[in-house]
Amino acid sequence: MINKKLPLMDLHRHLDGNIRPATIWQLAEQNSIALPCASFEDFIPHVQIQHSEADLLAFLKKLDWGVAVLKSLDDVKRIAYENVEDAFNAGLHYAELRFSPYYMAMNHNLSVADVVAAIVDGVQAGTKAFKVSINLIGILSRTFGVKHCQLELDALLTHKEHLVAVDLAGDEYNFPGTLFTSHFQQVRDAGLQVTVHAGEAGGAQSVWQAIEELGATRIGHGVATCTDDKLMAYMVKHDIAIESCLTSNFQTGTVKELSQHPLKTFLEHGIKACLNTDDPAVQGIEIKDEFKLARDVLNLTDENFSQLQRNALAVCFLSDSEKQALQNSILP
Repeated sequence: MINKKLPLMDLHRHLDGNIRPATIWQLAEQNSIALPCASFEDFIPHVQIQHSEADLLAFLKKLDWGVAVLKSLDDVKRIAYENVEDAFNAGLHYAELRFSPYYMAMNHNLSVADVVAAIVDGVQAGTKAFKVSINLIGILSRTFGVKHCQLELDALLTHKEHLVAVDLAGDEYNFPGTLFTSHFQQVRDAGLQVTVHAGEAGGAQSVWQAIEELGATRIGHGVATCTDDKLMAYMVKHDIAIESCLTSNFQTGTVKELSQHPLKTFLEHGIKACLNTDDPAVQGIEIKDEFKLARDVLNLTDENFSQLQRNALAVCFLSDSEKQALQNSILP
């Protein structure tokens, strides 16, 4: 199933969606933050999906407790370090961890730029302790509006040398990508790559918009892409990738049945799709679970899996020499 001659990668993995439930519980106690339950077992459904949610916004609420307990920069650094450890324990050779610094800072009025620095520090400490390669992607949380996204972008750009890309995530319903064209002009001017959540809560038009107006070379989720043959052909021609997340797309209600997921369609059309987790701790899954699901539910073949891994290596935000070094590092 997983080709051991190719790197195992996760390119769509939210750091702030992968805060361990046990860590949330401990930080709440440490920081005197009241939780809605008296026992850890009863608390789990507040931070982890039990089956599926009504929609994307209901799903996103599960992430809120994780950031609510981040009272200090040391707390932020801790969860960044633990994210690296989790990536290593998942068997990943490389991961791109994305995070929204404003979302992590807002509950306790932390400096947004200092949150970025704490994430960088935690990840650097983690990669010294664990043999896994990590890059960081900053997120603009569209849910909080245009002005807060500019504040968030300013903070991210103060540490741009530690980032490979910027993403747009959050409420796709009420904050379409067209509101953020100037933000992503700044991102591109800073020499950073662009990946955008699109075609998840929105239709194929949101994917077109992410590509044409925001300059995205990768699309997060992109489920609605399958409804537009012209779009799929355009993405193949222009080498625009899709970061697929099976379990997440079922849990958010983006696909009603996992068997309906268009991942296989993307591969058949020649789109560079890859397989990812999204929010592992919130979903209760890891990357190997996603591969198993793709085999059992979508009937993907070993060649499909090798293609997914080759696609991830091709579209990750590494230089050609870094990609070659990563490939060489896993060969016997």
